[in-house]
Amino acid sequence: MHILMIAPEPFFEPRGTPFSEYHRIRALTTLGHTVDLVTYPFGRDVDLPGLRIFRSLRPPGIARVGIGPSWTKVPLNLLLAVTAVRRALSGRYDAVHSHEEGGGIGVVLARLLGVPHLYDMHSSLPQQVSNFGYRGAPGLATLLRWLERRMIHGSKVVIVICPDLADTARAVRADVPAVVIENAPGSGDAPTAGSGRAIRTALGLADETSVALYTGTFEHYQGLDLLYAAMAIVHRRRPEARLVVVGGHPPQVEKARRHVEALGIAEAVIFTGQRPAEEIPAYLDAATLLVSPRSTGTNTPLKIYQYLRSGRPIVATDLRTHTQVLSHETAVLAAATPEAMAEAMIGVFDDPERAHLVGERAARLAATEYSEEAYMAKTRRACDLLFAGVATSPVQDPVR
Repeated sequence: MHILMIAPEPFFEPRGTPFSEYHRIRALTTLGHTVDLVTYPFGRDVDLPGLRIFRSLRPPGIARVGIGPSWTKVPLNLLLAVTAVRRALSGRYDAVHSHEEGGGIGVVLARLLGVPHLYDMHSSLPQQVSNFGYRGAPGLATLLRWLERRMIHGSKVVIVICPDLADTARAVRADVPAVVIENAPGSGDAPTAGSGRAIRTALGLADETSVALYTGTFEHYQGLDLLYAAMAIVHRRRPEARLVVVGGHPPQVEKARRHVEALGIAEAVIFTGQRPAEEIPAYLDAATLLVSPRSTGTNTPLKIYQYLRSGRPIVATDLRTHTQVLSHETAVLAAATPEAMAEAMIGVFDDPERAHLVGERAARLAATEYSEEAYMAKTRRACDLLFAGVATSPVQDPVR
């Protein structure tokens, strides 16, 4: 089948939703479908058989787009819609597949073309307003809630990345086929044993040093302030322990440095800034434990799936954002308070046998529930639901 895909993101960039989109396209083309992707003017092209990329025009004065809601996206999405309409009118498509708010134009185009629409729901749009700290914009949340309902009602199938989003979709439309496809493939590779030694050497960490590792963005919802406060408690009891933080843009890292200095733990926290995706497995191998302090939202962090594959013990907040995937068998879950997180981290440092057992169970979970085979099977099910009763278009654009 020939699919028109709409992605209001900078494709490709090494971050959450673009990673998910890449692996969705890879799975679709592996199953024999072809994809015309309409996306933002930013990002690098990727070479996948069966994929063509069509970029919208770049608005004057806009050179990049950040994560989450922003006014920058308004002109970008308007130009994205123009490009999507042009593609819809010039090709023959069997379905429209839209990511995030791209479903707003996607459901309209699908109706005009007389083909089914699939909404790829990476997050709840109104929830993003609070997750990214826009609590003073109730009108924006109302608008996004209306748009989200419209996209769900206008879709034959909805793909969601976690069970909580399936509940959200079914609360809008009880009969909607909501297929849960976790972002496991896009989370990164598992580490090679021993690869972390070079990381420890580069960071000046001895083999016996207890290391907690965080990887990811520095956005508000990630809970890094909670992590720093927890590390201040850990430092008082285990002054030799270190927290390594991988990620963040330079201004965010500088602000974080000032924050830990104010807490008196500058010597205990190492900021590496953003590192290439291929280096992250070695950082995981260098760690004693992996931490995810996310304190708001309900989406499962992308990093969790790579954490699971690493076989290292995970310390995470005991919130639905994590417990949709993690349990007390596969992670050390703690209340979202500095005291509870600190106790959990110290507990892992002090009990290597328990830490090893938790890490082993996590790796087994990744190998069974979040494998490549499981991902492909779930993608195939979504396609079967989408194309049930659909005849192939008599004419398709050639894939070049």
